[in-house]
Amino acid sequence: MLADDDVLLREGLASLLDRSGFEVVGQAGDGVELLALVRSTRPDVAIVDIRMPPSHATEGLEAARVIREELPETAIVVLSAHVEVDEAMELLAGGERLGYLLKSRVTDVTEFIETVERITAGAAVVDPSLVRELVMARRRRDPLDVLSPREREVLGLMAEGASNSGIAGKIFVSEGTVEKHVRSILGKLDLPESETDHRRVLAVLKFLEAR
Repeated sequence: MLADDDVLLREGLASLLDRSGFEVVGQAGDGVELLALVRSTRPDVAIVDIRMPPSHATEGLEAARVIREELPETAIVVLSAHVEVDEAMELLAGGERLGYLLKSRVTDVTEFIETVERITAGAAVVDPSLVRELVMARRRRDPLDVLSPREREVLGLMAEGASNSGIAGKIFVSEGTVEKHVRSILGKLDLPESETDHRRVLAVLKFLEAR
């Protein structure tokens, strides 16, 4: 199944896939049409553009999400003209039989066909450009960037299970200084006092998630 509002691109892909041994069971120009066709034909793989009518936002991604929920046996290959990190992360969290490829990089016909075949067979394939963007995004969003080097060190020792007195002995400061560091860490990580949540534990969890 092919879904893209660019008719020339869609027809070109259909011809390419047909010559390569795939049976194209349908073509759609928007998300609504795509879902209707997928539900009626139950294809092995759906190749979907992220941005389609009416708003050209994330209609394709939303349709892909529905397909994954209703027909998990249908592999999904998302084609995008841009690296869209948040959308890709959401899609790829769905596990196997998923792919995210940039249209501009689909230049080697043999490689593209092999990639579609791998995804259909159960693989998850991510465009290398997206991998680089995901790594950069993770670095940009590191919640620990607000901490000073000393506060990071204290938080790391907290994660190892050290008490305030234990931390003081390891970094050669007074226990009172450690307490000040801990208060600063909790404040910078936006962990307000709570009757139900242990802020020290939550801070350690943030530390572990960021590693």
